[in-house]
Order: sequence, then structure tokens, then C-alpha cells
Amino acid sequence: MPSNRKKERPEDQVRVPEVLPVLPLRDLVVFPFIIVPLSVSRDRSIRAVDQALAENRMILLLSQKDKEVEDPEEADIYQFGTVAVIMRMLKLPDGRTRVLVQGVSRAQVCELQERDGYSAARIEAILEVQPRESSLEVQALIRSVKKSLERAASLGKPISSEIMVIANNLESAGRLADLTASNLELKVEEAQEILRLVNPVDRLRRVNDLLNRELDLLTMQQEINTSAREEIDRSQREYFLRQQLKAIQTELGEGNELGEEIEQLRKKIVKIGMPAKVAEEVERQISKLEHVHPDSAETATVRNYLEWMLDIPWSKQTRDNLDLRKAQKILDEDHYGLDKIKERILEYLSVRKLKDKMKGPILCFVGPPGVGKTSLGKSIARALGRKFVRISLGGVRDEAEIRGHRRTYVGAMPGRIIQGMHQAGSVNPVFMLDEVDKLGADYRGDPSSALLEVLDPEQNNSFRDHYLGVPYDLSRVMFIATANLLDPILPAFRDRMETIWLSGYIEEEKQIIARRHLLPKQLSENGLKAEYVEFSDNAIRTVISQYTREAGLRNLEREIASICRKVARKVAQETKPQKHRISSKRVTSLLGPPKVRPEQQLKDHQVGVATGLAWTVTGGDILFVEATAMKGTGKLILTGHLGDVMKESAKAALSYARSRASDFGVDSDYFSKSDLHIHVPEGAIPKDGPSAGITMATTMLSVFTERPVRRQVAMTGEITLRGNVLAVGGIKEKVLAARRAGIESVILPEANRSDLEEVPKYLKKDMKFFFVSDVLEVLNIALMDPPSGSGRARSTDEKRGEALERFNRYQPIGRPAP
Repeated sequence: MPSNRKKERPEDQVRVPEVLPVLPLRDLVVFPFIIVPLSVSRDRSIRAVDQALAENRMILLLSQKDKEVEDPEEADIYQFGTVAVIMRMLKLPDGRTRVLVQGVSRAQVCELQERDGYSAARIEAILEVQPRESSLEVQALIRSVKKSLERAASLGKPISSEIMVIANNLESAGRLADLTASNLELKVEEAQEILRLVNPVDRLRRVNDLLNRELDLLTMQQEINTSAREEIDRSQREYFLRQQLKAIQTELGEGNELGEEIEQLRKKIVKIGMPAKVAEEVERQISKLEHVHPDSAETATVRNYLEWMLDIPWSKQTRDNLDLRKAQKILDEDHYGLDKIKERILEYLSVRKLKDKMKGPILCFVGPPGVGKTSLGKSIARALGRKFVRISLGGVRDEAEIRGHRRTYVGAMPGRIIQGMHQAGSVNPVFMLDEVDKLGADYRGDPSSALLEVLDPEQNNSFRDHYLGVPYDLSRVMFIATANLLDPILPAFRDRMETIWLSGYIEEEKQIIARRHLLPKQLSENGLKAEYVEFSDNAIRTVISQYTREAGLRNLEREIASICRKVARKVAQETKPQKHRISSKRVTSLLGPPKVRPEQQLKDHQVGVATGLAWTVTGGDILFVEATAMKGTGKLILTGHLGDVMKESAKAALSYARSRASDFGVDSDYFSKSDLHIHVPEGAIPKDGPSAGITMATTMLSVFTERPVRRQVAMTGEITLRGNVLAVGGIKEKVLAARRAGIESVILPEANRSDLEEVPKYLKKDMKFFFVSDVLEVLNIALMDPPSGSGRARSTDEKRGEALERFNRYQPIGRPAP
């Protein structure tokens, strides 16, 4: 140690021998002047104590670095320790020894020696260094440590009153630091750090820092204890009040509400006829409800779950109406036409009548907007005598909307399927899944995939909702899905449903529906009586043809509603109600100028203009394909907002025409010197599909050969490079469009002959239908001879030369051959 330190006086010091027995300490550091009881159990340690008692009662206390070491060596103990005097010793019956020691001074090990069964050390005693003068800093430190000790004791630090008295009377910075450090429950490393600090001011400063850290911990601990105590006190108070309330209710005869509720729940389980596994889960939740606190958050969650489980139907079902005539009457009352769907429902009822237990059908109605898909579901439910439930799936993107949320989420609830069953109140409703083609998908899952289980007859008898967590039987439900288009529906989803197509209504059907259903409904909704308003057939026909263009009936109903409102206003202004007759002219005065121009055929036979037939979501339509040739380099120009498929059809038609140029009398260098421009009018409307292939080929060859196209002929069909004509869809809608436009002759692919048989006979009346399998047949029917004086050489092909004769010789559908 440095020689310039001011040391204590010799008469104040206890004489310390140079060699002392060593007592290793576990997890403890003893400071000078501190009295500590020790329990000695190791044999070497007991021999060291005995040796110290035999000599001068002094022993060296050294702390172990690792308390788990049983027989420490020199590297396992700290080399800085405390010389202590053994004040008392007590031998215990179990072989242990209890000693009471008091620290005397600090000491550093110079050499560790092995003696007969114990360790000894040659040491250098470290005398206490006194500060040269009692500065203000030392006094402030002493005062701060004393106040901090008092505050620690007030915060619950286990410091005895005797220690506090001794601390308050101490004026020595070193002794106060040692006393304080011995009561701070420091780690061995921190205590050794204090022990090694010989300078009392430095030691006291370090102890003051550790004491302030201890005060922060005690303050936080007290805040935690205070908060916990307040919560416990509040819970105890609530428990006491509830016990009092229970006693008061018992005296008043009101009983225990929770107990009565649980009893009612158990009775309801038996009453509603739950499956055994479901009843077990509900019973388990009821048992949980009995043991949780009535006001806890879990109680509300369990109660909400039990309400859902006990409110949804498990065995309750409605009795089906098996009277086929009555069902047929109800279906006919609600909807006109739709024979396929009505026939399918009656077939189901027939099988249901013969077989008691059967799985519910899964149907999908596909058709344009406004044809009555949704209202048809209600009519089917009424005909079967079942409950009707409808959920709209348009825009749904979250799988949880179908399967529900798990109960761990706040505000969790079942999915729409279980909610619909809860709304129906029976296990066999008619369940309509509206707009399934408009389902979305994102990072939250794919609702279409979740519906696969619902719509699979082999799986839906054990549908598992995430919220319920138990299987639910959907096999007795009649599911009806609706869609405008079939293409957006996933193939696996589509495969699970029986698809029934609903085509658009023709004018005659719309007129009957308007007379039977729309007019009475709108008269009633606008407060008009039938005796005050009379619609003529011409008036209804005018509204249909000049103010609406749609496959369904929504716009027609809106226009009729508009007429009824205007008539209602006049009736309301009249002092004496008069009868209002709505004629075709009156419709124009009420609704204004016509909104829709009727589709009409071409007025003249023209070169480079052919009439095609197209299918749209609103029904059928006719379109004109125009073509013209000009000097150029052989380019093909396509305009009219055409889609990729339609552009490819035009290219295929041009390739076919160029490959057969010589057959049609077209010069081989004609295509390299001319550009061809094909245009489909109404360019703002997107157009696509392969069905205009033969129309484009006819238009091109009309230009190349300068032969006019017959204006009263319309056509549809896909073309191949070899000139074959392939089948297309939407035949009924296209025939309706041709009839509306006054077309007399329609060219269809041979493969679509069976589709024409499904078109009602009255639609085919006074129309000719030609079935073709090759483009040459189309040209022979549609193209006329070139005008007289034309410079284009006529083809030598005999088929083309006899086009007019073959056109008149074709046998049409529905009328005898001429």
C-alpha cells in the first residue's frame, strides 16, 4: 500500500498475526467491525475454526468466486478479505459448527499455504486510512447516506433499529460505508469492490451510489405493492358486497341469478336435441362459466358462445310441402317461364316424396342481371314450405366471413353460414348464396376455397366453423348460388354445383310478365287502384322496345314505376278521380323521347358490310362488321374496341382468304398492294369473342370479290384456318336479337343444331335457319352476284356461281321446303 497514507494510531489497532487460518465463505462478504453469525459445515473449514480458537481466536474470511465449488483452491477465492475475531462457537449435533465473528481489519493474501487439513495464509493487514481533514464533501456524504438509510428503512428495507442508531452515531466515513454496505444485500462482486476500496471517502461515495440505486428499487417495489394491494382490496370489497347481496336475495326469495341461468342452459341442451359431442363441449363451457368470476372478461366470452350454441338450430326442421300440384301452382304464380328450374324443383320434391332422408341439392343459377334469380329462390322456398335465407357474397374477401373468427379474438363471432342458419331457425332452409362470381381473395384468405366444404355433399355434414369449434350438419340445406358469369368462379367451386342457365326474356315474355306482375306491384306501391289506370298492350310494348334494352326486367319496372308516379300526381290533383288510359302516344308524352333505338337490319345489300350476332351480359345483340380495301402494303387495320380473341379471328379469316385467293378469282398480288381496314361500329363498347369469325370472313371476301352481302342474313360462328365453322354459345339470345332486328335468315354452325331445338317455336316462326360446317357454305348463302359492269372477274367455282339458287333451295327450320 502507499506509504504516504495517514494511518490509525497504534494503540487503536489490534495486533494481527502474519499467518492466519482461512475460512472460505459462500455468497457472503464480511466487512470490518461487522458482527456476523456463520454456519460452518465443511471439514477443512471446521479444522480452520478449531485452529483459530487454539491460537488467538483470529481467522481470515475470504469469499469464494463460485459458491458451488465444494473444495476451493487459490484460484477459486478472492485474494482480498477480512480478518475477524471468533467471539463465540457452538458445536451442533449434526456435526456443523456455529460461530459468531466480528471483522477487525482488511487484509490481502500474500501466500496461501496448505496445513494439516486446513488452509492458512500469510497476509498483509490493510490499516484504515483517515482523511486529512473533515471536508464539506465528506460531511455531505455522511449526511446523505444517513438520510438514505432512514428512507430505505421507511420503504420496507429490513434494517433493524439498533443498526439505525449505530449509523446515526457514526462520524467515521469508512465505518459508515462498511456498515451501510453490509446491509444492502449486495452481490459478492459489488461487495468485494467496496471491500477493496481502502480510501474511506471513495468507499462512502460508491456506497452512496449503490444506496441510491436500492432506493429506486424500493420505491418501484412499493408502487407495485400499493397497486396490487388496491386491486386485492377492491376484489375483496366486491366479494364481500356480492356475498351480502346473495344473502339479501336469499332472504327475499330471489335466489342466485347465475345459478338459475346455468340451470336453464342445461335444460335447453336437452330440449334442442344437440348431438352428443356438441353437448359435451357445451357442458364443458357451462362448467367453466360456474367457476369464473361473474364480472370477468372471460365470463362475457363464454356466455356469448353459449348463447350462439344454444340459439342455432340443431335438430329443428320444417316439414316439406310434398304436394306437387301446389308447388307447381306457387312457382307459376311467382314467375313466368323458367321451365327448366321449375322442372328441377319438382323433380327434387318427387324424390323427396319417395325417400324421406336425402341430401339437399346444390344449384347455381347463372344468367344476366334482372332475370329473377334472387326472387326465384324465395319462390322455391315458398313452394317447398321452407325458410329462406340469403347472404350476399359480392366483394367478400376474408375467409373468416365464411368460417367465422376464433374465440380468442375480441368481438369474435360465427361466419355468415352459421349466422344464416341462426336466422333461419331450422336445419333445412333454402340458403341462397348471392353473387358468388364476385367473391374476392387477398392476404386474409380465399372465401371461395372456404365454400368448397359448404357445397360438397360429402363434407358439409360436418362443417366446422372456427367460432363454434364443433361440427355442424349442413347436409339438409338446399343451397342455391347465383351468378351473372360462370368464368370467374373457381373450377373446383363450379364443379360442386349443378348449373342451370337463365337466358334473357324476349319481348313477348316481358309483356306477359309486365301485365301479370310488374303493373299490379307498381300500382300498389304508388297508391293507384286498377280502375283508375289502364295500360294498353301497345303501351307496354313501346316501353319495352323504345325505353329499355336489357335481358332482365329492372329497367322495365323502373319505367313503369315512373309512369305510375306521374299518373299518381295527376290523380292526387283531381277533385274527382278519372280513369287514365295509357297508350303508346301517352307513354312518349310521359317518359319523353325514346331512349333506345330499335335494332334494325341494313336497308340495302352492300359490299363489305355483314351482319353478325353477339352475346352480351344483357342478352343478345346484332353488330355490323365493315371492311374496305385501299392501296397499301398488305396491312390489316382493326378498329372498334376489339378484344384479343376477336382480333385473332380477323387474322385467321384473312389468312383463309389469302390461302384461297385463286378460288375466289382474286389476283395473287392483290394483298401485297392493298391494305384492309375492318371496323365494328359503336367503338366505345368493348367487343370480344370468336363468334364473329365467319362474319369477318364474309365481309373480307365481299370486298375482295366485290360481291354484296345479303342484308336480311345474320350469322355467327368461329372460323379456323382451314375454313371450318365451329360451335359458339348464346344461341337463344342471338336468335332473339335477330328477331328483334327483323332478320329473316340466320346462319349457325352445324354443331349448334341441337341448341336451336331449345329455342321456343314461336321465336323461330317466319325465320330461316341455315346450318353450315364450312366457310364456302356461308359465302354461298350470304354473298350475292357482283353488280353488272363490275371489273372483278368472276370465280370459276361452281358453288359460288350458284349461290342465289342454293340460298333459295336451303330447307329452313320450322317451315316446309319450297
